[in-house]
Amino acid sequence: MCTCGIMRESLRRLASEDGDRPMGNERRARIELLNGEYINVDVDRKAKGGDLLDRICDELQLTERDYFGLLHAQRGDPRTWVDLGKRLSKTFKNEPWDMRFAVKFYPPEPSELNDDETRNQLALAVRRDLMEGRLSCSMITHALLASYVLQAELGDYEPGHVAPPVIAAHSAAPPSVRTEELDDHIKELYMKHKGQTPAEAELCYLENAKKLPLYGAELHCVRDSEDVDLVLAVSAGGIAVYREGVLMNRFPWAKISKISYNKRVYTLRLRASEFDQFETHLGFKLVSTRAGKKLWRCSVEHHMFFRRATPVPVDRIAGFPRFGSRRLSCRRTLRQIRDLPREITA
Repeated sequence: MCTCGIMRESLRRLASEDGDRPMGNERRARIELLNGEYINVDVDRKAKGGDLLDRICDELQLTERDYFGLLHAQRGDPRTWVDLGKRLSKTFKNEPWDMRFAVKFYPPEPSELNDDETRNQLALAVRRDLMEGRLSCSMITHALLASYVLQAELGDYEPGHVAPPVIAAHSAAPPSVRTEELDDHIKELYMKHKGQTPAEAELCYLENAKKLPLYGAELHCVRDSEDVDLVLAVSAGGIAVYREGVLMNRFPWAKISKISYNKRVYTLRLRASEFDQFETHLGFKLVSTRAGKKLWRCSVEHHMFFRRATPVPVDRIAGFPRFGSRRLSCRRTLRQIRDLPREITA
């Protein structure tokens, strides 16, 4: 969506010029931004993931940076989150260190964001989720979202704004769903947005996107005890179970009392309801121990960010083996972010 002219000059300063190689203890990181641009950043070889993330957020003038993270590819998995508390040199060996700037924790209420640029980056993330197939919706919702994209980036409707090349150039709708009928719906809805500013159109886009079932969800492929293929969707509201794209069950965070994993088995312990006498344990199988650790970590970080007042360490339980790292990439919680304006004005 509309970049509002904020990023261009700062990114020119941030990117290395003329292909100069980093010097001394510096290492080169290549970052893909949410708008598809690539930048080269030279960082100290002892820098941590959080240092690089802060530097990018500073240049993008993002104050609400706790929603964001850095993705990299690891052993065939293109969506592995960089550990913000770990030295980058321990994760990456060969230069450039390739990463993607991304939204890690999607705010459940975009209207509560304080900064227009944060909303802009969130809208770009949702568009990428739609274009890459992680997020799906009905044809009418595709048309509505695309109409807000065009309003935000092109202004009021004019003949030619809904031409197929224009829609494609602005990534307004995934190519797989594009039809002549969809383009007609986009035009019809686009004409109704006359007078909306880019910021207003962007907020309307997010207010509709947040209603989608998989908005902000991290998806993990698992199998149940009968070897049936399922997908666990971890998001702000909890963990949902899908089978062949159909919602089978949903477990809000308040219902979950413990999340654990042992090698390839991931387990949820659910609190007893008023109709149950005992707690329920649900086990899911993953393809590898690495996948189990990734799902466990994703679940704990989302629970911590959206439910806790402050980040808390995940301690080792005496007498039990330590399965994987207990260091989590969550520096502030949603509650702390919401309280920040009051702290500043106090």
